[in-house]
Amino acid sequence: MPPTANASSDQHRKPLFRRIGLLLVPNRVPEPVNPALVKQAEQRAQSVQNRVSDRITAFAGSMTFVYLHVLWFGCWIGFGVEKYPYGLLTMIVSLEAIFLSTFVMISQNRADAKRQVIADAQWKTVKEEDHQNKELLDLSRQILALTKHVHGGVRPAAESSVDRGRDAAA
Repeated sequence: MPPTANASSDQHRKPLFRRIGLLLVPNRVPEPVNPALVKQAEQRAQSVQNRVSDRITAFAGSMTFVYLHVLWFGCWIGFGVEKYPYGLLTMIVSLEAIFLSTFVMISQNRADAKRQVIADAQWKTVKEEDHQNKELLDLSRQILALTKHVHGGVRPAAESSVDRGRDAAA
C-alpha cells in the first residue's frame, strides 16, 4: 500500500475522533474578563467545596451527562439488570434527581453572586463618575467666574467705540 493511502485514511479518522471527543467532553466556560469577576472566581476557588460543586454542575449541565445516562439506561434495560418496573433504577434516578436539583440551586446561587459582584462594581463606577462630574461642574463654574472677572475689567474695542459715540451725542 502506498504511504499516501495511509496518510489520507488517518486524516479522515482524526476529524471523526475529534468530533466524538467534542461530544463527550463538557464545554468549558470561558474565563471571566471583568476584574471583579476574576477576583470573585479566585476567592471561590480557594474553597474545596466550591471547586467540587463547580465541577459537578459543569458536568451535570453538559451533553456528556445526557449521553452517559442514555447509555446507562439503555444498558440497564437492554441487559436486563432488573425486571420491569425497574424499582432499583427508579430509586437511583430519584436520588440522583434530588442531588442534581441541589446542584442546580448551588449554580443559581453562584450566578446570583456573580451578578451581585458586577452590580457592585458598576455601582462603584457610577459613584466615581458622579464625583468626577461634580468636580467638572465645580471647575466649569470657576472658569466661568474667572472669565466674567477678566471680561468685566476690560471692555472690548468694538463696544468702547460705540459707547464713545453715545457718550459724545449725550
